Order: sequence, then structure tokens, then C-alpha cells
Amino acid sequence: MVFSSLLFLLRFLPLVLLLYYAAPAKFRNFILFIASLFFYAWGEPVYVLLILFSTVVDYTAGRAVHHCRESGKEKGAKLAVLCSAVVNLGALGIFKYADFFISIVDKVPHVKIAPLHLALPIGISFYTFQTMSYTIDVYRNDAKVQKNFITFGAYVALFPQLIAGPIVRYKTVAEQMDSRKETVALFSQGIFRFMAGLGKKVLIANQLGELWNTISAMETASLTMASSWLGAIAFTLQIYFDFSGYSDMAIGLGKMFGFEFLENFDYPYESKSITEFWRRWHISLGTWFREYVYIPLGGNRKGAGRQILNLAIVWILTGLWHGAAWCFVIWGVYYGILLVLEKVVLKKVLEKLPSALKRLYTLFIVTVGWSIFSWLDMVDSTGVMKTMFGMGKAGALDDRTMYLLFNYAAVLVLGIFGSTSLPKKLANRFLPENTTRREIAAMLFMVLIFLVSMAFLVNSSYNPFLYFRF
Repeated sequence: MVFSSLLFLLRFLPLVLLLYYAAPAKFRNFILFIASLFFYAWGEPVYVLLILFSTVVDYTAGRAVHHCRESGKEKGAKLAVLCSAVVNLGALGIFKYADFFISIVDKVPHVKIAPLHLALPIGISFYTFQTMSYTIDVYRNDAKVQKNFITFGAYVALFPQLIAGPIVRYKTVAEQMDSRKETVALFSQGIFRFMAGLGKKVLIANQLGELWNTISAMETASLTMASSWLGAIAFTLQIYFDFSGYSDMAIGLGKMFGFEFLENFDYPYESKSITEFWRRWHISLGTWFREYVYIPLGGNRKGAGRQILNLAIVWILTGLWHGAAWCFVIWGVYYGILLVLEKVVLKKVLEKLPSALKRLYTLFIVTVGWSIFSWLDMVDSTGVMKTMFGMGKAGALDDRTMYLLFNYAAVLVLGIFGSTSLPKKLANRFLPENTTRREIAAMLFMVLIFLVSMAFLVNSSYNPFLYFRF
């Protein structure tokens, strides 16, 4: 079940909201927990047991850490954290990476291991990182232990952000899990945010996805330089509107149930460096790696050489987090190298450039990066990369590319404009906050987005979320 489906919009969400607000406050976490498990089981009926297992493991580990700390048993607390990490990462490794590493080992002469062919549990990377952060934060005294299993289960399985984030660390919502205040103002903000995300997903990401699918289905040898760049730009915009749209819907749903989740995107395509881009893109993942990997490894506190090593480790892991394929590993290495170069060599150069050139530099690097990311077959990826830089066999431009460019021109322009902060700035200028005019415009906007999105959903069969596969 996805947020942008008729089933979710017209049946699941209204029913859950009705049950949630009809129930006394003390039962609302229970309703969220059961509803979230049902939401997950709809697409993963077997793997709902896996998320329950992860919940039990980290609930127990958190209680163990708390008990050992109160008893003065530091080794016991460390052992509980270690057990949590081993079990969670072990499950993630088996279900997500086993066949990838088996394929590597199988290249050794006289070695043959049968692949497991396990289906990837949806959202496993997201909820694994969430549950691990809880145990670690309890150990660090950054969060209080949660003694109510239902409340903890509601945190782990919370359906607004269960499948594709944002990654919500327990310490940021600990108080909200125990006592939150649902208000009309927060609920209305949630509806607006949800509708904005729905529009991003259905009206922009899905249309750009069709363009990307058309180009990616072409034979690599038949791609022109223009079509390869058109495909890369389409995917660059699609993945932003797809993922940021999901995050907007998740944040909006959270507000409807009284939660305040942290932002996950901050107009990343306006960045003036790769370093800045990764502070603005998938903020919750970058924060997780900084808090639980980069800083514990030493960060930048142990000299330049150690900092480079730490960055390399983080970015190889970031690439692998996105998927068990070489394109993701290479994509991670690509950004790791660029970030090191910016810190060591390019920083002073970039500081002297005009803002427009810095943005163009960043967009160029990011678009090339998404091209690497998007091609699971590295043979095709290499061929596409050659074509993008004028080394293809089909020339620079053809009629098919012009046809696609003409057909998708409107959504491409809308995507480019919508990926910037200009719409927000224009809205703030002509529709000042806390005015009746703005409230009326917001209401009309929500109704329009809902009606048009519904029309698209009724007539469209293309409606995936890219980050579900991670």
C-alpha cells in the first residue's frame, strides 16, 4: 500500500483517522501500532514478523541497557548495545546483501554457493536504522528507556514514515510518543503538507518517471548524447520529487496524528557545493551516519588522513545502504572522492566563483551521480556515461529525442521550477502568512491538487516509490 494509492487515500487513512480520534488518548498508540502493522502486512504479510522481531529485540536491548546502567554494570550495557547491532545488521545483511556478497565469492575458482533469493523486505533499511538508534541513544543517555512495549512498537512501525523515511531517531520523538497534543491547526498543516507531497509524487515524479522509463528502455547503442542527458535530467528530477514528495506526505501524516518530524529535504538542487548538497538531501540519513558512524570513528578530530578514511567508510556504507549492487557502491565512492576533493582542494576555488557557477557545478556533478545511481547494470551505465560525454555511436541528437523533449517539456519546466525555493518565495510575497487570502489560497490549492491527482491515479498504472527498494 502506498500513500499515493486510491486504497490508502479513500479507505485506509480515513478509517485510521476515525478510529484514532474516536479513541481515548491512552489507546491511541495502540491504534497506531495495530494500524501500522496492518499497513505493512498489506504488502509484506510474512515480513511483518521481521519488523515485530526487530521491535522485540530493541525493546529488550533498551530495557537491558537501562537495567545494567542502574546496576552499575557497564559491560552488560555495552553487550546489550552490541547484541542489538549484531542482530539488526545481521538481519539486514541476510535479506539485503547476502546474494550480492555470494555473487562476489562465487567468482573465486572452485567456489560455488547457491544464492538465497530472498525477497527484500520493504523499508528494512529505514526501520533497522531507527531501532538501532533507539538502543544507542538509551546507552548514551540521549533518550530515556521506553518501558511500554506498545508505545515502542508504535514508534518502530509508525506507518507515516515506516516504508521510506524520514529516519526518525527516537530521541527526537520520545516525548511525543508518551504525550503529544493533537490540534486543529496542526491537523490542517498536515493536510496541506500531505497534499503538497501528493502533487509532487503524482503530477511531477510519475510523469518524469515515464520519460525516464522510455529512455532507459532504449538500447544503449541507440542513445544520442542529447537523449542520455535528457534521461539523466528526468531521473534527477524524478528521484527528488518522488522522495521529497514521500517525505512531505510522511511529515504531513505525522502532523495529522500529532507528531512533528524533522525535515528531510531543503531544496538540495540550489546547493553551491557537493558538501552543501549532502546537508540538504535526505537529511535524516546524513544525520544518522554522522551521529552513529562518522563521529564515533573520530570525525575530523584525528587529523586529515583519518578524516579522509572516515569519509571513505561513511560513503561506501552510504552507497551500500541504498542497495546491493555495484552501481550504488561506485556512486558512494564517487561522492566520497568528491567530498574529499572539496575539503582538500576545491573549497578555496569554489569560494571565489560566482553563485551561479557554483550551482551549475553542483547540478552537473549531481546529475552525473544520479546517472551512475540509476543504471543497475554497470555495462549499460558505462555505455551511457560514454554517450553523455560525446563518445556514443548514435550522434548528438535525433528526432526521437526531440519528440520526447517536446512531449515532456511542460513537466520538465514544472520540475525545474518546483525543485527550487522560488514557489515558496512567491507565495510568501503575494500571500503573506496569517492572512485570510493565504488561507483561502491554501484551501483551493489542496482541493485542486487532490482532484487532479485523483484523476491521474484513476487513469495511470505507473505509481511506484523509488525508495521502497532501499
